[in-house]
Amino acid sequence: MTATESTTLRPIPEFEGVHDIWPRGKRLEAIREAALSYRERFLAQGQVRAVKSFDIAAAPYPAQYAFQNYSLNINPFISIINRMFVIQFEGFDGNLKTLVWEPTVAAGSAESPFYHKLQRFSQRLGLESVFVKYYNDPDQVLPRLGLTNADVDYISFDHLHVQDPRMIMGSSEPIQGESAPRKPLFPHAKLLVHRKELGTFESMHPMQWAWYVEGGMNGVPEDRLETFDGDVELGVGVSLLWTPGHTDGNHSLVVNTPDGVWVSSENGMAADSWQPEHSKIPGVRRTARFYGREVVLNANTLEDSLDQYDSMVKEKTLASPSPRDPRWRQIIPSSECANWKRQWPVVPTYSHGGLAYGTITTATR
Repeated sequence: MTATESTTLRPIPEFEGVHDIWPRGKRLEAIREAALSYRERFLAQGQVRAVKSFDIAAAPYPAQYAFQNYSLNINPFISIINRMFVIQFEGFDGNLKTLVWEPTVAAGSAESPFYHKLQRFSQRLGLESVFVKYYNDPDQVLPRLGLTNADVDYISFDHLHVQDPRMIMGSSEPIQGESAPRKPLFPHAKLLVHRKELGTFESMHPMQWAWYVEGGMNGVPEDRLETFDGDVELGVGVSLLWTPGHTDGNHSLVVNTPDGVWVSSENGMAADSWQPEHSKIPGVRRTARFYGREVVLNANTLEDSLDQYDSMVKEKTLASPSPRDPRWRQIIPSSECANWKRQWPVVPTYSHGGLAYGTITTATR
């Protein structure tokens, strides 16, 4: 499987080579220093035109994964809420661009081996309604903003766990059990995907298998893919930072707004994950302090826990303090631990809520 080379994205030179530094302690400090350096230049470039977030669906998730097994849980499962973002920004060609970040299709997620088995188990026990809730369908969001789905230029996910790209980008062949190929939800959009994340579908390790939809890239047209390596800028005020560890090709969204820099990531499950020193979730602050760690991982997969730790430091270094409460950095999980009473005491100590800046407008294609 090959894909078109990127012609519109710009590499970020500040991070060149930092992930190769050895030994690992020096690598972490190099990543932190590079993030500080890039943050200055990124802020000076300007802000995105608009960004708005939408909740898509809530799904069950093992509590032990959410906070690296640091939390003391009464319930073995929590719910996490998936978010989708619509971002408009000025491209480097001067034209208005629209990016849709994390347009998760719930039916596709249910086909990943982990959630397929979990769904069958919860249905047998009659518990599905306790954990699952649907808020918005990704293809219904844009019309509410005055756009059509054909106005989207780019689609991206921080990684492709529990995603079936065929249901979003379209496919030249039918999905198993369906009679016809899928049409794309966003007919003119390209999928921005890290080369290593794309490569996972070519040859999957057993430690990766449970979280990826089998055949999820089969039949997705190659000209609908735009691959990249490392860290890249999409346009004024928006970048994708390579944040490996959770998966090989994991990357995080970074946007500059009137309130400063926001980062969206699934490396953590709540603001507590990046700043455990403020956490009121039992066990999180104490365990992080015992081990001398400044972040707590979303630990359902551990392809490389040291890399994921470094990536979370990279994210928190880029993010601005919140004007609502400067103790907390502006990092908003793309899948956030729900603040529901039934999963107490594993509820976020602090939640930023959604994002809403500027006005989404129609661009002339």
